[in-house]
Amino acid sequence: MVSLRAVALFAGALLLGMQAQAEDWQLVKDEDGIKVYLSEVPGSKYKAYRGETSIASDMRTLRALQEDVQGSCAWIYACAGQRLLKHEGVESWVYTRFAMPWPVQARDAVVHLVTEEGADGSLTRRMVGQPDYLPGVKEHVRVTSLKGLWRFVPQGERVEVVYQVHSEPGGSVPSWLANSFVVDAPFNTLKALRALAEGR
Repeated sequence: MVSLRAVALFAGALLLGMQAQAEDWQLVKDEDGIKVYLSEVPGSKYKAYRGETSIASDMRTLRALQEDVQGSCAWIYACAGQRLLKHEGVESWVYTRFAMPWPVQARDAVVHLVTEEGADGSLTRRMVGQPDYLPGVKEHVRVTSLKGLWRFVPQGERVEVVYQVHSEPGGSVPSWLANSFVVDAPFNTLKALRALAEGR
């Protein structure tokens, strides 16, 4: 059996790795209270993205919006459908379909999420793609790799939110679409989440 200490050490190492990579983040958009950063990823032609914003809401509201798998598709950028495959303790497996502009074929992904609660009241949801969890379907190209996180940190009457992802979309994706998606995805996702959480 894996010890809690081993899990804690692994989580700490993963966090340090993400912090080290974050030194390379370049600010590419700062608009409407949302900042978007991009980072080169060694061995990949696709950039990682990181969005940051502050939401006038509480942890309970934001956690409920996050855990509503079907409902969250309404505010996740390019989401065309989403369903919960399995839930077990702090772990969830989610299937998501993504709409792509013509003539690019639609994508789908299976993501394993692990939820961690911090002593400071923060919430982190780590995401790792599991492309072989379900058989592929001919209508969609399976996202071959995905790593990221959601982090929520309470700050008085507001919550600081970070949304970070790097993925390999599989198949062929035009450079113009890849370059626009890594900016549009975090910006529009955080904007829609904020609007819903703040009751706009």
